Amino acid sequence: MDYSLQPIIEEMKQEIDKWIAYINDKDAEKIVKRTTLQAGIHGYALLKYEGGRVDVTDYPLDLSMPGKSRLSTSGGLTEEQVRELIVPELAHYMQHKLKALPPAVLDYRFNFEGNFEVVSGGTVKVLILKYVDEAKKQQLLDRISSYISSKLEAGKYPTKPLETFFLARHLLDEELFPVLDSGRIVGLYERIQELNKGSKLLAEHRNTLTVALRNWVEEQWLPRYFELTGSEWQKEYKKKSGIVLEESGSEQEAEKLVIYGAVSIIRYEPSYSRITGLTFLNCLTALGSTRAEQLIREGSGAFAEEVTRLRAELVDCTANDVFAEVSIHMKQESGESYGQALRFLTKLLKLGFPISYQIKLKSAVKRWLPLKGLAKSGTHRFFANALEYPEVHPLLEEYARAAMETFEWYTDTEGEKCCMPGSYAVFGLGLTDRAYFPLVREYMEKVDVEHQSVQNGFTAALYGHYGINTETLPILVTCMLYSTDSLKLKMMKEMEDERLLRLMLNQVRSLQYYQVEHLVYLIWGGKDKLKKLADKAEGEKKPVFEELMQAAGRG
Repeated sequence: MDYSLQPIIEEMKQEIDKWIAYINDKDAEKIVKRTTLQAGIHGYALLKYEGGRVDVTDYPLDLSMPGKSRLSTSGGLTEEQVRELIVPELAHYMQHKLKALPPAVLDYRFNFEGNFEVVSGGTVKVLILKYVDEAKKQQLLDRISSYISSKLEAGKYPTKPLETFFLARHLLDEELFPVLDSGRIVGLYERIQELNKGSKLLAEHRNTLTVALRNWVEEQWLPRYFELTGSEWQKEYKKKSGIVLEESGSEQEAEKLVIYGAVSIIRYEPSYSRITGLTFLNCLTALGSTRAEQLIREGSGAFAEEVTRLRAELVDCTANDVFAEVSIHMKQESGESYGQALRFLTKLLKLGFPISYQIKLKSAVKRWLPLKGLAKSGTHRFFANALEYPEVHPLLEEYARAAMETFEWYTDTEGEKCCMPGSYAVFGLGLTDRAYFPLVREYMEKVDVEHQSVQNGFTAALYGHYGINTETLPILVTCMLYSTDSLKLKMMKEMEDERLLRLMLNQVRSLQYYQVEHLVYLIWGGKDKLKKLADKAEGEKKPVFEELMQAAGRG
C-alpha cells in the first residue's frame, strides 16, 4: 500500500459511511411493502473525486447527500493509483458495509461507481463494485411472473401506477431478462393500457411506460451505435463509424422496441417531446432501418391504404397513425368537400386510429368558433370551417360520437387549451341548434374536469346565446356540473324567477352535496350568499332557497 494515499482513502470511507447512514435512516420495510414488485430501495451509488473533494451520491446530479469533504492533498491521483490501489480498497469496504444493511434497503442489485479526477487530465470512470443478491433476484423474478399472470393476463381491473412503474423497468432490465423479447414487452405494456382504459390514471400509466422506454433507448440502446454530441438538455447523436444494424435476432428485437418507444413518445407525450421520438426513428434510419423509414413516411401499416388515403377532386386526406396526424387539403370549400373529409375521419376512428390525434389543415379559409380559451390550431379551424355548411351537421354529430373518449386529447392542444376529441364539433353544434343538447350532455359527462377547462368558455357562450329559461336550464346545469370553479356566469338575477328556482331544485335533488355546492358557487357565489338570499326571501321562494341550502350541505 502506498501510505501517502491512506488519508485520501480514509476520507472516502468516511463519505461512504455518511451515505450509508443517510440511506439507512428510512423506513425501508414499510416502503417496499407497497408492492411486491419492489425488491429494495437503493441500487446505485457514485463516488466523485474532483478538485480534492469527495462526494458520494445516489445519482450524478444529486446534490442532496450530506457528504461533501474538501481534502487537503498535495499533488493528485494517477490512473494507476485509482485502478490498482484505491478501487480494490473501496470495493472491499463498501461490500462489508452493504452486508450490514437491512435487506429492504438494497435492491437485488447494487452498482457502486467512481469518477476520479487524475493528474494526467480528465476523469477515470470505473465500476468499483457490482453486488447481486441472487436469492433476492430470484424472488423478484417469481413475483414478476406471478403479477403478470394474475394481474395482467388474467386481470379484469385497473392496475396501480406504482406497480406499472416497477414492472415497466424490470421488463427492460437485462440483468433480470438477458434475452430481449420485444413482443412480450410490448404486449404487456399494451395490456396495462387496456386494463386502465377509461381510468383517470391512464395518462399516468402511459407516461410511466413511455419514460421507461425512453430511458432504455437513451441509456442502453443508443450508446451501442451513436456518440452523444449534444448537451444533456439538447441531445444530438453521431453514428459511430462503420456501424450498422445486424440481422441477428437480438438486434431485430431491439429495433422493434426502439420503434415502439419512439411511437409512444410521439403519440402520448407533450408536443415538445415529439422531437425525441422522431430522433429515435431518424437514428434507426441512419442505421439502415427500412421499417423506421416507412413509419415516418407512411405510418405503421396497420390500416389498409384505402383507409388512410383519400384522393378526390374536392379534397385530399392522408393519415399517419405513428404521428397520430391527419393531413387534409381542401381543394374546394364546400359542404361536399367537408362531408368527404368528415366521413374519412369518422371511418378512421371507428377502425381504431388513435383517438388522441391532430389535423394538419391546408385551406384558404380561417374560421374559429366564437369561444374564449380555444387553441387556434388546424384541428380547430377544420371543424369551424365545416360548421358553416348545415348539410354536414349530421356528419359532425356522427364524428363527435366516434371521437369523444375520456382521457384522450387533441394533440395540438396543451395546458388550459387541452380538449377532448370531438370538442370543436360538439361546441359548434350546441351553439347552432337546441336539437344537439343531448349530444352536449353526452359530451359533458365524458369530460375530465381535472385536466380540461375549455368547457367553461362553451358554457358561458351557451348561456349567452340561448339565455336561461325552463328549456335551457337543464343543459346549463349539466354544463356547469362539468365546468371548473373559474367559470364566470352572471345569472343570479334571472334565478330570482320562482319557476327557475323550483326547476333548479328538481335538477339537484339527485346530485351529491358537493355537486350542488359547486352549482351554488357558480350561480350565487357560494353558500353564504345563498343563505343571505334565503333569509331575505318571502313567500314560496323561502322554502325553495332553504331546500337548496340543505342540498348543498353534508346532510
